[in-house]
Order: sequence, then C-alpha cells, then structure tokens
Amino acid sequence: MKRLLTTLTALTAAAAAALLAGCASTGGTGPTADREIRTDSDQTEVDRRASIRLELAQGYFSRGQFNTALDELKLALQAKPDMREAVNLRGLIYASMGENQLAEEAFRRALVVYPNDPDTLHNYGWFMCQQQRWQTADSLFDQALAQSSYRAPARTLLAKGVCEARAGRLLVAEKTLVRAFELDPASPAVAVNLSEVLFRNRELARALFYVKRVNSQPEQVNAQSLWLQLRIERKLGNTAVVEDLALQMRRKHPQAPETQSLDAGRYDE
Repeated sequence: MKRLLTTLTALTAAAAAALLAGCASTGGTGPTADREIRTDSDQTEVDRRASIRLELAQGYFSRGQFNTALDELKLALQAKPDMREAVNLRGLIYASMGENQLAEEAFRRALVVYPNDPDTLHNYGWFMCQQQRWQTADSLFDQALAQSSYRAPARTLLAKGVCEARAGRLLVAEKTLVRAFELDPASPAVAVNLSEVLFRNRELARALFYVKRVNSQPEQVNAQSLWLQLRIERKLGNTAVVEDLALQMRRKHPQAPETQSLDAGRYDE
C-alpha cells in the first residue's frame, strides 16, 4: 500500500494545475449575480484591478511562492471582497502553506458566499482527502458532481478515485477512475492512476493497457509511468520489456525516486 500512496501522491502536481484552473474558471454564480453575459466592456476599474491581482496570485501560487500569492490575493479581495475565484483560491493557498484551520475556514466561507459552487466543493474535497477525512471528502466530491452546471466532472472523478484508493477502497476507486477515463480518455493522470489501481487489484492486462497509452506518448511519459509499466511487465514475466524499461529509466531519469527503487530492487513498495 505504501507504493500505491506514493504513486497516487503524484496526482497532486497535475491536480494542482487542475485545481487552479478550476479556481479560475467562470462557472458558478454568486447570490447577487445577474443573468447577463459579461464582456470586457462591462468591467469596471475595480474589476480590472482585482483581476490583475488575482492573476498574479495564481501565478505565484503555481510556482509555490505562497506568501507572495497570499499578498496579491489579499489585494484582489480588498478591491472586490466577493470575487468568486479569489475566495476559492484563498483556501488552496492556506492548505498549501499547511495552515489547515485557516484553509477549512476559507472553504467554508466561500461556500457561504457561493453555495454549491462546484469548484469550491472540488477543492474543499481534495483538501479533506489530504487530511484523510475520507467520508467528508467523498461527500464534497459527490456534491460537486451533482451540480448540473459543472463543466469538469472528470477532474473531480479523478480526485475522488485517488482519494478512495488512498482510503484503501480499491474496488470502488477502480469504478470511479473508469468513469473519469470515459469522460477524459486523453488525460495521462487519469490513465496512470487507473492503471495503478488496477495493478493493485491484480488486473494486470487491463493495468498494462492504460499505462502503455501514456508511455506511447513521448510528451507524457515520465519516471512514474515507466516504473509502473515495468512492475506490471515484471509480474507478467516479460523480461525483455522489463530490461528495456529499466534502461530507459536509468538513462532518462537517473535521480528519480522510482529509479532508486529500481536499483535497490524495491518492486513492491
């Protein structure tokens, strides 16, 4: 199980971008929003100032500069206190800083201002998953998926499946990740995590199918996906393929933790 958790943790790098993208999306409406489609001409100077600060905050957040991101976010909220994307991002920044109580309070406040906002529910659910509060996370993901206007269900199904796997619910996680794959078959994060869960469920042929989809794309392959395929091929007794994958890992990713596990013969971690 340790290896499963390590592999699934790799979702966070991809998910951070996905979470941030969700935070910046335009889905969801506040309690006072009208039904008109807003265009650039509708923006006030306050709107523009808040948008610039939010964009800066998002950039700093994506680079791991959390204090600077929080400073920019505060300026965005000073200009526009009810800005949906900003109140959502605040929880993510606090969570990334390890300020768990502040993060939870931020997500709760965001849902007061924007009830049933799917992006907030998704981000709050992922935060609860990181806190190993499995039932709460599951409920929040389900609430996000239940919103008819939600435009990124595959993103939430991926996070939900990873969370279920971390909780040891591998058969449930498999079904959830299959649903995510059906909605977004091009996502390497979905394919790798589904393959990992199938591998742990001893569905070796199916696991190999999904990870090979990723490793067949040069722009998607990495140490994690190579290591996963190597372990599957090893279980299947494909010695020549295992040797080729090991060579690729040592040549392309010599310092990766997966390559270190390979060299140490730690195949089952």
